[in-house]
Amino acid sequence: MNPAVEVTSLGYCYPDGTEALCGVSFSLMPGACVGLLGPNGSGKSTLLRHLNGLLPEKPPADGNVRIHGEAITAENLPSIRRRVGLLFQNPDDQLFCPTVEEDVAFGPRQLGLSEAAVAARVQTVLVQVGLAGQDRRATHHLSQGEKRRACLAGVLACEASILALDEPTSDLDPRGRREFKALLRQIDATKVIATHDLELVVELCARSIVLDHGRVVADGATLELLGNEELMLAHGLERPHILQHVHPHHPHEAH
Repeated sequence: MNPAVEVTSLGYCYPDGTEALCGVSFSLMPGACVGLLGPNGSGKSTLLRHLNGLLPEKPPADGNVRIHGEAITAENLPSIRRRVGLLFQNPDDQLFCPTVEEDVAFGPRQLGLSEAAVAARVQTVLVQVGLAGQDRRATHHLSQGEKRRACLAGVLACEASILALDEPTSDLDPRGRREFKALLRQIDATKVIATHDLELVVELCARSIVLDHGRVVADGATLELLGNEELMLAHGLERPHILQHVHPHHPHEAH
């Protein structure tokens, strides 16, 4: 079985010459849920944008990123973007149609589905994300939590098999965070979650990858990495409260 995501020696420089990613390598098997951790400016968002071909500006010929065994090229970008759904950090960057229904329907319409098939898919995913009956609402009237769920619905409506989520719980209140975590737990897709919400990572991600200055500095079992106070502090992170009672040498006690 091919990995769902395979990244090999990926590097990227911004137009001003700043090195954003350097030699990043990892692979994820289908169905994995992985936390992508690191301080601001470590390259997390830049990495997520490579997974569905938003970066680099022109797809390279070197196959640094493969999705289900397939290198991203200019020719297969549309199919890659259907399979890899990217959730932006700010939902307002993603919602651009006047109503929830129109926004969620946009992707399936681009796939050339019949209107009946589009309508059925929209209703299915709105139920899945807890927005049943909200299809006529104006997107700009939604709460932050509802906006995030509408964005997720739009990605799921394209039947993405991989979700790349950029800070999915930022700006949510505690109830909104709980609801969104529960929602993510129910979705079978392969998930890469870039986040500062370490409690979410402990609850959802068996594995975590720590980035700093565009490099992978650690990759392993979430409880071991987050329980390593020295590693966390060296890279601008903290042991989450959920682990505070766990002795750093016995992270499995958190179970």
